[in-house]
Amino acid sequence: MNENGRCAEHIQSKIPDAVNRLGELAFNLWWSWHDNSRVLFKMLDQTLWKQTTHRPVKMLCEMTPEQIAQATQDPLFRRAFSAVLMHLDRDINNGDLWFSTRYPELADRPIAYFSAEFGMHQSLPIYSGGLGILSGDHCKEASDLGVPLVGVGFLYPQGYFHQRIPSHGWQEAVYAPLNVAEAPIHPVLDENGERLHVKVQLDRQTVCAELWQVRAGRVNLYLMDTDVEQNAPWDRELTHRLYGGDQEMRIKQEIVLGIGGVRALRALGIQPAVWHMNEGHSAFMVLERIRELIAKGLSFADAAAAVRATSVFTTHTPVPAGHDAFPFHLVEKYFWHYWDSLGLERESFMALGEYRQEWGSAFNMTVLALRNAGQSNAVSQLHGKVSRRMWQSLWPDRTEEQVPIVDITNGVHVPTWLAGSMERLLQKYLGADWLHHHDDPDLWTRVADIPDQEVWEVRQHLKRKLTGFIRERARRRRISGQMDPEQVLTAGTFLDPEALTIGFARRFATYKRATLLFRDVERLKALLHDRYRPLQIIFAGKAHPADDPGKHLIQQIYTLAKDSAFGHRIAFVEDYDMHVAHYLVQGVDVWLNTPRRPREASGTSGMKAALNGVPNLSVLDGWWAEGYNGFNGWAICAEEQSDDLDAQDQTDAKTLYQLLEEEVVPLYYQRDSDNIPRGWIQIVKEAMRTAAPTFCTRRMVKEYTEQLYVPAARNAGAIDAQWEEAWKALSV
Repeated sequence: MNENGRCAEHIQSKIPDAVNRLGELAFNLWWSWHDNSRVLFKMLDQTLWKQTTHRPVKMLCEMTPEQIAQATQDPLFRRAFSAVLMHLDRDINNGDLWFSTRYPELADRPIAYFSAEFGMHQSLPIYSGGLGILSGDHCKEASDLGVPLVGVGFLYPQGYFHQRIPSHGWQEAVYAPLNVAEAPIHPVLDENGERLHVKVQLDRQTVCAELWQVRAGRVNLYLMDTDVEQNAPWDRELTHRLYGGDQEMRIKQEIVLGIGGVRALRALGIQPAVWHMNEGHSAFMVLERIRELIAKGLSFADAAAAVRATSVFTTHTPVPAGHDAFPFHLVEKYFWHYWDSLGLERESFMALGEYRQEWGSAFNMTVLALRNAGQSNAVSQLHGKVSRRMWQSLWPDRTEEQVPIVDITNGVHVPTWLAGSMERLLQKYLGADWLHHHDDPDLWTRVADIPDQEVWEVRQHLKRKLTGFIRERARRRRISGQMDPEQVLTAGTFLDPEALTIGFARRFATYKRATLLFRDVERLKALLHDRYRPLQIIFAGKAHPADDPGKHLIQQIYTLAKDSAFGHRIAFVEDYDMHVAHYLVQGVDVWLNTPRRPREASGTSGMKAALNGVPNLSVLDGWWAEGYNGFNGWAICAEEQSDDLDAQDQTDAKTLYQLLEEEVVPLYYQRDSDNIPRGWIQIVKEAMRTAAPTFCTRRMVKEYTEQLYVPAARNAGAIDAQWEEAWKALSV
């Protein structure tokens, strides 16, 4: 038995019979988006809860049987445990959820959701940023709505890197192996109790991938891992890291994800009606599905049509260079043995993904997906316009507006990202069952009725919680030797919980312009050092290990944060992950976002902030272009952009300073006799009222279901019926 299996059994052996389902709860990530479950594990051992960064499986591994027994004997714990289990069972077994009541005929027709990364929880670090977090939120909402979704991805035993910023400020990538014994995952076993695996041919050798299962409420996520003894050493490294290696490593990963993912579902006995490619990384799946149908006797044309009718595709990247494209010689190296099974010659196979750009032609994964998906979508209205313009050449007989890429704007999973204290406040004024219909805009009009003082108290509580978290984190890192005294000064230990706090946390890519705020240093210093109206800024985020310009931006900010001339009012929080993100999106006062329009496809971090009453100060790009209404935050720039990038940066920086000096800072510090900024609270409420119902995954997943999944599932039903008639006719 592997290490994970031994630990799961060991955990269960320590749990008293009266609470024997505690292990089951810990291994189902459902607990992570239900406040009563989080409180339950906190009751088990609050100190250990903090030390393990909210990881119940790790907690139970570290606790002795005596500690567990003592904690679970508490009558308060027993009552809370019973309530949580009733809630879990109701959610898992409820046949009256949105999907099953609205589309009962499709309730047993699974939707296969392929993604290169899934941001489910910090205890499973198989995500890097927005794409992975969106995937995780999509799965959680599918569970809440009863959508029969099954996820497919990679385990990544080394995950994405941990970030370390030494005293010189140049980001270092540290890779730590995932301890599967302390992670909420299960090995998948076959009927003989052996590890279930799939095989994929790569060039002249076969690669084996074992399967792991993650439970997230009603949704199961299956993760492949090639780090198994049967594989050669270089193939064992295929799934070690997220977005690691060169182009050859990348194409091999995507072959395993797409082709291996289809085979994994077949090995599990899962027969999806709909196949969803979340970004182009998994597009090779369409080739494997076509191959399967050809093996059953269909022509390539008929097989491709059937696959197209039941496939959907989501594109997330508004920049051509951001889409995976492989040179033809690399595609030939790994598919020379494959195109015969499709009945194709080399040239016709390459044509499936061929895309010409100014620099030449390549096999483009997004093109492969767009050509073989019956329905495709972008992730915001502006991104839809950009995508239709970008890919119009694939449909030369159509106008830009007729290109078949629809808009389904991203959302965030409200129960995951809403602070517990804010959730309790909303329950008090929106009603006990508000979470069940939080995508109803009419519900959120009640936010106006919440007393300003109560909103302000929650907002201040969350900021104190953030500053306390940052200080404690810095203290622990200093004690463990991860920081020297000089670095402690940059980590936020001098943050003032009373000062207006701006948050900037995201991937450090050059187009996101993290240093825009530093275009006029003296003007910024005046804001930071205002004696009566001080400002402070918290930065966090990682640059890709191969992105030196992004690392340079981090180094610039880190150097400024060390400079005493800024009064230690600039902080850089290392190793940004989901755990840190929760504190930041809930605890800052303003969320800053400064991308070059229109290069931000969506930008979900600002949605999370607005949900918690944190107004956005952002460029009109991505979701903010449709979310901003003039009263729920601030817009940095006009829609028209200059081709002169430096001039545009200068213009945007001036607008940013002006907004801070004339609107944002004065409004925050304009207090009444009760020391409450009434005008500020109106913007806070409006941010919540407008963002929460519109930019939530509940609205988003319903749109995916109604616009993409249901039509594709019905296509699958019609195809199945057609084939059944054909088989009957042949048998006669």
